[in-house]
Amino acid sequence: MPNEHSDLRGLVAQAGANDVAYTDPHLPDRPIMLRAARPQRYSARTPVLFVHHGFGRNGGDYRDYWLPLVDAAQLLVIVPEFSSSAFPGSQWYNYGNRVDTDGRPKPRAEWTYGVPERVFALLREQGVTASRRYGSFGHSAGGQFVHRMISLGFREHVAVAATANAGTYAMPDLGVAFPYGLGDTGLDDAALRALLAFRLVVFAGTADIDTTHENFPRDEPAMRQGPTRYARAHAYIAAAREAARQRGVPCNWTIIDIPDIGHDGAKMSAAAAATMAAALHEPEA
Repeated sequence: MPNEHSDLRGLVAQAGANDVAYTDPHLPDRPIMLRAARPQRYSARTPVLFVHHGFGRNGGDYRDYWLPLVDAAQLLVIVPEFSSSAFPGSQWYNYGNRVDTDGRPKPRAEWTYGVPERVFALLREQGVTASRRYGSFGHSAGGQFVHRMISLGFREHVAVAATANAGTYAMPDLGVAFPYGLGDTGLDDAALRALLAFRLVVFAGTADIDTTHENFPRDEPAMRQGPTRYARAHAYIAAAREAARQRGVPCNWTIIDIPDIGHDGAKMSAAAAATMAAALHEPEA
C-alpha cells in the first residue's frame, strides 16, 4: 500500500534533533511522530537504529537520550512515538495491537509491530538510507515491544535487536499463551528455532529491582517470570537457552548486565550505545 503523506527527508534536515509526522498506510487515523537524532557526519550509509520509548510514550525524551551518543556511535537514531491518545494501553503498544477488545485477532497488517519496517522501507525509497538492514532497541515498555515484534517475525531487515529492562516477556515457549509466551500465535517449532538463532541482546540493569512503582507488572503471569525486572531478564535468557538445548540448536541471544543502574532510560541507552553501534557497523551480508 503506497504512502503518499509522509516525507521523511526532514529527519536528516540538520544535525541533532529533527521531528517528522508519519502517517502509516495501515493505521491512517493514528498519527505517529518520528523523532530523530542525526549525527554531525551523516550520509545515506549511516546505519539506522530504531529506539522504542517506554510506558510514558515520551519519544522526545528518548531521542534526547541519544543526542549525545550518535556522533560517537555514528548512528541515525529514529524514535517512533506511539502516543497514548492514538495507541492507548498495553494492547496497542507492548502487545502490538494483535487483537481487538473482545480478543478477536486483527489483520497482521494492522499490528503496530509492522510500523518500523514500513518506516524503514520509506527511508530507503526516499534516499534517507541506503542500508539494507537496521537495528532495534527498546527500553521498558519499548523493550516489550521490540522483543515481541522480533518474536512474531517482524525482523526481515533487522540486523540486531535489543530489549532493556522489560517488565514482562513473551517467553520462548509455545505452551504459554501470548503475551507471556508464544502460544496461540501461529508459530511452530521451526519458527521458534529461527527465533533462537536471531541476534537478540537483553540489557539488564542490576539495580532494576524496585517492585513498588505503579507501572511494575504484578499480575500472576508476570510474577511467574520473576520477582523483579532484573530477575525476569535472566529468566528470559535461561528459558531461551533451555529451549535451544532441548532442540539441539544454538542460542544466539546474549544478556549484558549493566551494574548499578535501575529503571533509567537515559542511562540504559548510554550503556547500550557501543554494543548497538558495533553490531550495526559490521559489513552487511
